[in-house]
Amino acid sequence: MKKILEHFIGFLALEKGLARNSTDAYYTDLADFITYLENSSIHSFADVTRDHILDFLEECKNQDMEVTTLARRLVAVKVFFRYLIQERYLDKNVTDIMESPKLWRVLPEFMSGDEVSRFLSAFHYRSKDPLEFRNRCMMEILYACGLRVSEMANLRLGNVSFDDNVLRVLGKGSKERVVPVGKMAVLCLQKYIHVIRPMLAKDTSCPYLFLSNNGRQLDREMIWMIVKEAARRAGIHKDIHPHTLRHSFASHLLENGADLRAIQEMLGHADISTTQIYTHVSAKRLLSVHKKFHPRA
Repeated sequence: MKKILEHFIGFLALEKGLARNSTDAYYTDLADFITYLENSSIHSFADVTRDHILDFLEECKNQDMEVTTLARRLVAVKVFFRYLIQERYLDKNVTDIMESPKLWRVLPEFMSGDEVSRFLSAFHYRSKDPLEFRNRCMMEILYACGLRVSEMANLRLGNVSFDDNVLRVLGKGSKERVVPVGKMAVLCLQKYIHVIRPMLAKDTSCPYLFLSNNGRQLDREMIWMIVKEAARRAGIHKDIHPHTLRHSFASHLLENGADLRAIQEMLGHADISTTQIYTHVSAKRLLSVHKKFHPRA
């Protein structure tokens, strides 16, 4: 079964042109699924039933996986089984009638305006420590631009335009979009690029914007740890991660009257339905405000 999975991953990369991050996610999810099947004495995809798939997802849920992770795993299994039909490994697709993962969608966690202020102030703007200032600059950019953590890690010096105060961001599917940068984030970027980054750069030919202490590209795992550290310093007890800043970016834009289509473009969502989840976030907030302050709520 794992040999068929390897063929599938090659199909996604070579024929579908999926990015490495996407194929890695498919491989991880489906390798776990195959391990579960083998542990259940299932050694052929022809023997898999709908109940096996549901039991696998239930086991994932019992491991405290996020609802969004469970939905992604179901999508991976459904796409994989369509491939098995296409390649004639199977003649019947047991996933055809399975519930759409859209029904599993939950409202994303985001920070209030006060929490964002405390979060951004966790790393000091006037610090003489280059890593402290780099971290402040990155947090400002994550919130100001709503970037995915992979987009942040892959930013290059050439992606920054101070003439227009925008970033050119390479998103999912290698699609480029232009994102405006707020005033405070621009000030941070200017100081970082002209003063701080040269202190970190060991090799002047390195094209990446945010560098580690040894002058190399800062990876996603390190950015994740820096976000966690900012939340800890700010005394925020929610489960804060890089995507929380992206959710906060979109939610605060919507609350202040931004057009949903503009938010979609800034986030780099291919489908407006993905962006529409933030309308539910806004509605939920309005309901909580009404309940808290209306005398007859």
